[in-house]
Amino acid sequence: MSTVLIHPAYFGPVSQYAVISQYENIIFENEDNYQKQTYRNRMYIYDANGKLLLNIPIKHRTPIEKNQSNDHQTYKKVLIDNSFEWQKQHWRALKASYQTSPFFEFYEDELLPLYENRYDYLMEFNYHCQNFAFDALGIEPEIIKTEEYFSNPKEMDNGRHLITAKKNFNFESERYAQVFEPKHGFINNLSILDLIFNLGPQSLEFLENQNLPDFNF
Repeated sequence: MSTVLIHPAYFGPVSQYAVISQYENIIFENEDNYQKQTYRNRMYIYDANGKLLLNIPIKHRTPIEKNQSNDHQTYKKVLIDNSFEWQKQHWRALKASYQTSPFFEFYEDELLPLYENRYDYLMEFNYHCQNFAFDALGIEPEIIKTEEYFSNPKEMDNGRHLITAKKNFNFESERYAQVFEPKHGFINNLSILDLIFNLGPQSLEFLENQNLPDFNF
């Protein structure tokens, strides 16, 4: 497969990385408007009680700011609200959930700086998360970032809808061993971190063998 258009996400789900692993060229959408309840600022992991949401707080604009921009804000301008100790909370959750997984300790030192260094812009942080995931998976896809917004992109597959967190788009991955699977069963399409911590170097081969999510949206 050749080219696909997708969004940078906060450690996006397995479905998104299955797409990334099976395309030659990745174009990342940098010019769209921010939308709530997406993988832009949330990911789902597997903790002792089941599926757990980790959400990055963002700064909300004043009514005046909304009026000045016709009530729309571009994703690349969204600021993280660092008045909350979200990085500490997320790191503690990741440690508690995955410290007994086969490969958490292997990646821990490389992952930790993402939860120690301050980031102001959500998109910037997500690109750093993505770089970690690419390194862990051992992939170097050809990456392009959009410079304008296209409502109907041509000559590429449009995977921008995959950023939506409320749907799986008919994606059901093969099962793999998860830390708390004996307690709660297999949970489909969690953050790519769940796959990396459980399968380690085998993660890329796993992704390359998955049926891709539905693109007919």
